Amino acid sequence: GLRSAQGDTGSAGRGMSFALSETHACAPATTRGRGTLLGAHAGKRLVCYANGKQIVVRCLSDDSATVFYDGHQYPTTVARVSPNGEWVASGDASGVVRIWGLNDDQTLKAEHRVLSGAVDDIQWSADGQRLVACGDGRGGAFARAFLWDSGSSVGDISGATKRVNSVAFRPKRPFRIAAASEDFTVGFFEGPPFAFAGVRHKHGNFANCVRFSDDGAFFASVGS
Repeated sequence: GLRSAQGDTGSAGRGMSFALSETHACAPATTRGRGTLLGAHAGKRLVCYANGKQIVVRCLSDDSATVFYDGHQYPTTVARVSPNGEWVASGDASGVVRIWGLNDDQTLKAEHRVLSGAVDDIQWSADGQRLVACGDGRGGAFARAFLWDSGSSVGDISGATKRVNSVAFRPKRPFRIAAASEDFTVGFFEGPPFAFAGVRHKHGNFANCVRFSDDGAFFASVGS
């Protein structure tokens, strides 16, 4: 918001100099016909999302502490904070995932091209060592699991016949990955190294999102 030095913002204040009072972060970008997935970190009270070519990380307890990251060359699509709250993994429309620090320098730890199309979702493993990303494979793989620092593959996340909209890591050992696809299925993968373990549920339309409960005993999936 803007306000004049005299506090008058009406017609009588025309011609006066104005100073920036405060800045509020923009809302998440949306795409017609597609859901918008938000990232969060409960311990640090953070919410993160994509808008344009930026990633926005907002602190729910202090809106003035908003972080903007503009390291991507293409429109951003999703962001996730690491379990320790120190790193952010963000994806873009070109299939690139960047891992960068929530410090003043926004240190770039790694950059990996994981898909041939847009990244739709990213999830960290509970130990913070692995990432799984999914999206538009454009005829290739629709999801990939990899080590966050080196980018080395930690299994084969294949089995879906169409775009994978969402992925989730089971937060307890033994680790599992669930993948929600536009082929209506929610597939399961066991590992690491991860391998297809079957379809656990099939929706009547696109499967759009999947998440595990905190204890790993249940998962929830939503569809169109």
